[in-house]
Amino acid sequence: EAQVVESGGGLVQAGGSLTLSCATSGFTFDDYAIGWFRQAPGKEREGVSCENSSDKSTYYVDSVKGRFTISRDNAKNTVYLQMNSLKPEDTAVYYCAAYVVGRQCVDRYLEVWGQGTLVTVSS
Repeated sequence: EAQVVESGGGLVQAGGSLTLSCATSGFTFDDYAIGWFRQAPGKEREGVSCENSSDKSTYYVDSVKGRFTISRDNAKNTVYLQMNSLKPEDTAVYYCAAYVVGRQCVDRYLEVWGQGTLVTVSS
């Protein structure tokens, strides 16, 4: 069974850092890319960062550019989201999702979702 499992969330003060992990299993890691999404209370889900498997570039939503970094460890079948200079507005449940290499990081192509990990940033 294909699975992705997020971990690493928690409570942090503004200005602090967290690293989220997305551990994958049940599918060929090299054939898939990972996107990170978040949903804050009362808000719609938004894309935070996606691997662009076709040209090796990455996508970041404007609000996190320069603060968040997506990376992958092929040996561990895991993708990370390093989050620095966290702000209270980063508070949300963070999800990772897997999509086939070469496809876009959009809902219609996101095949496997995790349960999410809560990030709370206090002011």
